[in-house]
Amino acid sequence: MNQKKNVVFSFLGTNLDRGFDHRRWEKWRPTISLCQQAEFLVDRMELVYQDNFGTLAERVKDDVRQISPETEVVDRVVKIRDPWDFQEIYELLAKVCRDYPFDPARENYYAHMTTGTHVAQICLFLMVEARFLPGRLIQTGPPRGRMAQKYPGSGVIEIIDLDLSKYDRLATRFAKEQVEARDFLRSGIATKNAAFNRLIEELEVVALRSRAPILLTGPTGAGKSHLARRIYELRESRTSMEGEFVEINCATLRGDTAMSTLFGHKKGAFTGAMNDRPGVLRQAHKGILFLDEIGELGMDEQAMLLRAVEEGTFLPVGSDAPVKSKFQLIAGTNRDLRKEVASGGFREDLFARINLWTFELPGLKDRREDIEPNLDYELEKFAEREGNAVSFNKEARASFLEFARDPATEWRGNFRDLNAAMVRMGTLAPSGRIRGEQVGQEIARLRSSWERGRADDGLEGLIAGEIDSFDRVQLAHVVKVCRESKTLSEAGRTLFAESRKKKANPNDSDRVRKFLAKFGLGFGDL
Repeated sequence: MNQKKNVVFSFLGTNLDRGFDHRRWEKWRPTISLCQQAEFLVDRMELVYQDNFGTLAERVKDDVRQISPETEVVDRVVKIRDPWDFQEIYELLAKVCRDYPFDPARENYYAHMTTGTHVAQICLFLMVEARFLPGRLIQTGPPRGRMAQKYPGSGVIEIIDLDLSKYDRLATRFAKEQVEARDFLRSGIATKNAAFNRLIEELEVVALRSRAPILLTGPTGAGKSHLARRIYELRESRTSMEGEFVEINCATLRGDTAMSTLFGHKKGAFTGAMNDRPGVLRQAHKGILFLDEIGELGMDEQAMLLRAVEEGTFLPVGSDAPVKSKFQLIAGTNRDLRKEVASGGFREDLFARINLWTFELPGLKDRREDIEPNLDYELEKFAEREGNAVSFNKEARASFLEFARDPATEWRGNFRDLNAAMVRMGTLAPSGRIRGEQVGQEIARLRSSWERGRADDGLEGLIAGEIDSFDRVQLAHVVKVCRESKTLSEAGRTLFAESRKKKANPNDSDRVRKFLAKFGLGFGDL
């Protein structure tokens, strides 16, 4: 039975294979070394090189003929615009493999991993791994020890099998790292809610692979700020981020200070600007910027932010020179930004830009199975912060969990309510032991707080006397929208988002003004 032939696919080493005078035989050249091995005969070499390296290719082929006349060298001349373009090199090699008349019954195939750019080497590996090239990997290296002095050009070779046992070990390690990353994002809390765990699984992949904006939605207190910081800490531990984690709540930005806080200002830009101010976008350079409640930003700030996200540049207040800042944006909101776009309160182009990766965090009332592990987490954090360990007695723990898991329990503030409850009970617990008395007091306190929240419709002190409950509900909603809007027109666009579409010349602000006047109120009163 005839022995199979050895066929090697190899890129010409434009640096390592170089050499034109007699001294070239005194150095190690990978392609030549491959053909000098006493125990590995290269029957055919498929030599891949760019058309502008033809002279070097001819020299290498001549040298191969001298040392290994049995080796046939086949030219694979290619045109490469950018040897560092992954997609271009991958597609080029994929085409070579598709067109090649492989005959595994008669030939053994190898991909030489030592020459070519790192991109070429990776793509060759992928060809073998995906079985586009039905063979094994082969590496060459310079001679070692005494062999280096006696035979300077021969070097060593290593044939690499992509066997499944190695892949199993790699897969096990990768799976372990994935579990660790997801556990990190969950702050080590053994969460049981299926929807939340699916969210964390996808977020773990996105956080480590993507630098695009991330949008975290969900009710106030659902943990958006905490999760944004954990994303940063995960990225920092895995990829060594150079920049900082910078957080700002957009609901606190009002008037002229909004632009300055976000984008900075130059000295003298306005009254009171005594010094230059960098702004949070600049502080977040090479890091992560978390803009909580991004729906509160004004339209001008939104336009500037869009440019900063897309182009990495922006203009500080009072400056003509753009400033560069490369950061990843994580945005948080408890609003429905789609509705905000429809009503004209949020820029459609900015929403499209930040809506690539959107994760909706469920509230605590939708994660009641996670209350107990979060209870233990809050106790641990309390002990770390205060230096005192606190625990429940058995009856008190059961009583609080029964209340917490009850579908009638509102958890209006979500995890903020849970955190506050644990701080209060932990502080009041005698000798670090939470008993039934503290639990009963805390349950009453939470219920009272939620009841006051329902009763507080924002009309206290605004209207004199009593009004019908029908009118009160309407007025409370209009007052809330007006207080969240910068102008009467903006409030009108929000309140009459649907009906204004059917009118050629909607006068929404006048409709709001007349409605408020029925109760003796004006926009300025709010």
